Amino acid sequence: MRKSAFSLILLTLLCSRGESVPKDGALAIPHLRQQGEAVQLIVGGKPLLMLAGELGNSSASDAASMRWIWPKLKNMHLNTALVPIYWELIEPEEGRFEFALVDSILQAARANDLKLVLLWFGTWKNSMSCYAPLWVKSDPVRFPRARTRAGEPQEILTPFSAENLQADVRAFTALMRHLRKMDEKEQTVVMVQVENEIGMIPDARDHCREADKRFAEAVPADLVAYMQKNKKTLHARLRKAWEKQGSPVRGNWETLFGIGPATDEFFMAWHFARYTDEVARAGKAEYPLPMYVNAALIRPGYQPGQYPSAGPLPHLIDIWRAGAPQIDFLAPDIYFRNFREWAVQYDVPGNPLFIPEVGNDQSPANAFYAIGEHDAMGYSPFSVEDLADPGRNPLSRAYALLRQLQPLLITHQGKGSMRGVLLDSTGQHARIEMGDYLLRVRHEYSWSYARREEGVMPRYGGLFIRLADDEFIVAGTGLIIEVAPRAEGVRAGIGSVEEGRMIEGVWHSGRRLNGDQTHQGRHIQLPGQDYTMLRVKLYSYR
Repeated sequence: MRKSAFSLILLTLLCSRGESVPKDGALAIPHLRQQGEAVQLIVGGKPLLMLAGELGNSSASDAASMRWIWPKLKNMHLNTALVPIYWELIEPEEGRFEFALVDSILQAARANDLKLVLLWFGTWKNSMSCYAPLWVKSDPVRFPRARTRAGEPQEILTPFSAENLQADVRAFTALMRHLRKMDEKEQTVVMVQVENEIGMIPDARDHCREADKRFAEAVPADLVAYMQKNKKTLHARLRKAWEKQGSPVRGNWETLFGIGPATDEFFMAWHFARYTDEVARAGKAEYPLPMYVNAALIRPGYQPGQYPSAGPLPHLIDIWRAGAPQIDFLAPDIYFRNFREWAVQYDVPGNPLFIPEVGNDQSPANAFYAIGEHDAMGYSPFSVEDLADPGRNPLSRAYALLRQLQPLLITHQGKGSMRGVLLDSTGQHARIEMGDYLLRVRHEYSWSYARREEGVMPRYGGLFIRLADDEFIVAGTGLIIEVAPRAEGVRAGIGSVEEGRMIEGVWHSGRRLNGDQTHQGRHIQLPGQDYTMLRVKLYSYR
């Protein structure tokens, strides 16, 4: 998605949050920086495109169990690992912090040349409070729970408790202070996720006594001011609910948005956002790394409470932005097959795209599409350590190719010179304008000579990098590309197609494929059984 007014919006956001500036010749800590219409993660003074993988929930809870995982991640060509940090393990007793496990993770990541994104499993993990310490979970009087409409307590710490918030803040602050002490120089940790897949279930909102009290109070002035200022760009669901009530600027939640689960969700999103913002604010005061929040997405037909209500979902992005200014961006965990549709909803002005979780059974073609079409900062399959054949599985081969391309991708991010495609049974064709030419891209199975498995339409895709008006690099899998001129009165031809390798950002040519591999100049082909890249030169004639 190419974003109008992106630069101004993003520049304002970055300036308001501040960037880490080197002092006395020291290297700036990891931070976000704008390049054109893209946002890049800057580590060690250089952009990092995260070719990542997230560990399963329990894998990082034991250093010994991790010994076999670290080399596997390196062999799979990852440059970044997303690793949980568990509140219950770093603060087993109130006020006593243990960081031996954290330190072992830092040391192992460095030994395997991996950067880290740490996932704070604090108050909430997949809605629940399962990683809160036992001394928290076993004292519901001091640390109260969220309740259903029927008054039943849930395994969910309520965001309406100062005690809950203060306990999380103390632990997260201690973690960030320790990271600064142990890692500021090495910069192994490049980002932090605050909580994990926040959301309320099985009701749309919390019904504890304090929540009911807040629900009857006036909608906070900060949220109303945000909506007034950004009315034209508000998500349609939020704007329509407000406009249906006459766009009032004073009153309680039902006065502004009506009666029903949508209003319950708006209310809950605001308070989840405020809670999370306070945790992030306290952590950044110790060590201001970039911080984000991830979202569990909505199954078709589900209502708030059936899905984790009030997390940072697309229709709630405005509420989260207003309520959590310390959170740098919101990120989708995409386990559904409609990857394109979810990626588009998070690639919006002021919110750079990062995919912290995706099903590890999904095609790595997703990564090529996200990076090429949306200037994504990174891509990360979940439970990546469970993938077999680490040297040759599809993700390994895809990442090996993307690592070659990384310097070129970083150079072209945000400049409008990259595109991506993702093709499957729901969309088998794409059109791309590339300089003076139009590229007609189709799924390999649409070609009669393609290798195929009957009845199966795998997900294929790739990215395109424009080097000149008549030259580009294409990388990916399973594509057939035909070329047409954009100008009238001329024909387009394929001048040359080369295999090759990128070494430190420089193209090194291999075989020239101007014969059978291009059907004698009729089209360009990326076979579906592998991940490859080609350099293509076009020409026109009459």
